[in-house]
Amino acid sequence: MAKKSTCPITRDQFRTKAKNVEVAIDGKTFIAIPKEFSTNSLGWNVNEKITIQIDGVPVMVQVGMNMTIVGSKELPLDEKSPGATDAE
Repeated sequence: MAKKSTCPITRDQFRTKAKNVEVAIDGKTFIAIPKEFSTNSLGWNVNEKITIQIDGVPVMVQVGMNMTIVGSKELPLDEKSPGATDAE
């Protein structure tokens, strides 16, 4: 059985330090933003439209991309940001 990957950062580190990521597709640059997914994984997401030429004909396509940090789903969920209280 393959060894399970572990995430080298905490949820709080991701929340406070993760930056936007530039992604280029067919010469167009998109900005993927940090996101906590409904699966509890951490990563980046971008959703936009782009026009691509096929045989000289412009075709509108939907770009949808998730980039997930391997092992982030297993991080503890109860971490709080610095200064957080139980009342929040």
